Amino acid sequence: MHVSGYVKDRTLYINLSGEMDECSSRDARTHCDKLIDENVAAKKIIINLSEVAFMDSTGIGFLIGRYKKANRINVPLYIQKPNFAADKILNLSGIYSLIPKAE
Repeated sequence: MHVSGYVKDRTLYINLSGEMDECSSRDARTHCDKLIDENVAAKKIIINLSEVAFMDSTGIGFLIGRYKKANRINVPLYIQKPNFAADKILNLSGIYSLIPKAE
């Protein structure tokens, strides 16, 4: 799992690519949390999933953890561009009631 991030117009964009599973989620979690901690003045956080090739339930836990972290600092979190398979898992989990899709 590769994690990169940048800030534009006070929005923190976090791009994930690769496979989101139990093996890769620990490093991704650490890197994402560091990006969030370094950008607490952001108005919103968008996690781009367009390059995530595979996601299992670990990915849902990962997203909920980032939601909780963002919520503690009062910054809304959004999911952007999940592929068809990830979108199906996210819909079934009900995560969009917590973390909406970015337009």
